[in-house]
Amino acid sequence: IRESYVDAVEDKELVEATITGMLTSLDPHSSYLDTENYSSMQVQTKGRFGGLGIEITLDKGMIKVVSPIDDTPAAKAGLRPEDYIIAVDDESIIGLQLSEAVEKLRGEVGSKVIVKVQRDQGEPFDVTLVRDVIKIKSVRSEMFNGIGYVRLTTFSEQTNPGLQDAVANF
Repeated sequence: IRESYVDAVEDKELVEATITGMLTSLDPHSSYLDTENYSSMQVQTKGRFGGLGIEITLDKGMIKVVSPIDDTPAAKAGLRPEDYIIAVDDESIIGLQLSEAVEKLRGEVGSKVIVKVQRDQGEPFDVTLVRDVIKIKSVRSEMFNGIGYVRLTTFSEQTNPGLQDAVANF
């Protein structure tokens, strides 16, 4: 490739493309994180970030909603698991890498974004969302008939202290 490819390609690009391809072939949850994406992931695991409040995955080249996060713009707007997001602000995101789609969905807190949603076999429809600070409450708990129930919604830096608080309050 260095000698015969049509364009000059930096070694860094070749290595990153190789790693990305290898990990993408494993499963939809494995991906390579460069420095910028790694920083973004660290923000997310802290349990507080700006966005729409949806957990997404890549499914056959399309962005699929795994779950809206409770009490977020996505949940309030009625996005559902298994919905596909096919466009952001009238720009198709079909075929993008997961990290590229996340970049288009995130933005300044308070800014609006229009996502085109494909649900089941119905006609695609637009949903207007206002980006907000997403506070992930990774532990939810409640007492029913003298039995304490704990739900872990995500694993983040907030999970351990939240679990300890939930158990202590039963």
